[in-house]
Amino acid sequence: MSQADTRNLPAVHSVRDLRRVVASWHQAGQSVALIPTMGALHDGHLALVARGKSLCDRAVASIFVNPTQFGPNEDLARYPRDEAGDRRKLAASRCDLVFMPDVAEMYPQGFSTGVDPGPLAAWLDGKFRPGHFTGVATVVVKLLQQAQPDVACFGEKDYQQLQIVRHVVRDLDLPVRIEGVPILREADGLALSSRNAYLTADQRRVAPSLYRVLQESAARAKQDGDLAEALARGRAALTEAGFAKLDYLDICDATTLASLARLNRPARILVAAWLGTTRLIDNLALAGARSAGA
Repeated sequence: MSQADTRNLPAVHSVRDLRRVVASWHQAGQSVALIPTMGALHDGHLALVARGKSLCDRAVASIFVNPTQFGPNEDLARYPRDEAGDRRKLAASRCDLVFMPDVAEMYPQGFSTGVDPGPLAAWLDGKFRPGHFTGVATVVVKLLQQAQPDVACFGEKDYQQLQIVRHVVRDLDLPVRIEGVPILREADGLALSSRNAYLTADQRRVAPSLYRVLQESAARAKQDGDLAEALARGRAALTEAGFAKLDYLDICDATTLASLARLNRPARILVAAWLGTTRLIDNLALAGARSAGA
């Protein structure tokens, strides 16, 4: 795609300009989808754009590496960034607008408000990344207030995030539909993620084991009904595959994310594990259990 094609995708950098464009669409009777991202876009992000375009007349993507969701020893400084490439991909995906605020626009001097996402953020990723979901909930609420979309699309790879966003939107009576979009995977099963770029060649060969173990653990839990045994064998399999550290592998209620002892309701198996300094997450709906909350 040429530089001229990239310029055909309008970009705004201020909340005022974003609201002006979106208001003009609404005044024309057009519906609007928002796709919040942190950039370094891949086909998973573009699937969110496609879903937004299928549901609404217009789609606006935001690109903002949100500092408040990164811990002090996390990868904020090295998080992949590719503004030019992102804009080319969005233009090719027929996105109508990209919102690219800087930190000062999102968090002006004196900013001190946060959104507490409540108990849903207390375990799984919330246990290992303290404060992460407060940062996520705060920036998502800000983006929804800024863009005033009819629909906002989030990927199911960040499943706990998706459930928290649904919870916050419901609790705060925000007038937007939250649309979960299924995970996209490489041919070998690895879930698409911007952080996959961190993996070495050897780590990349190990990484698909994460999805394989999820599938095996889910099948075992469904067949035997012994969730504790299925999870224990899954943890051992991840260690054997080469994952040096496992944050969690758990089977949870698909809506509340509470750990389950029995498969008596819609469920999700979720995992976070490390290859070197790269933390990978993934999840899977258990066979026979419907997805929650769409």
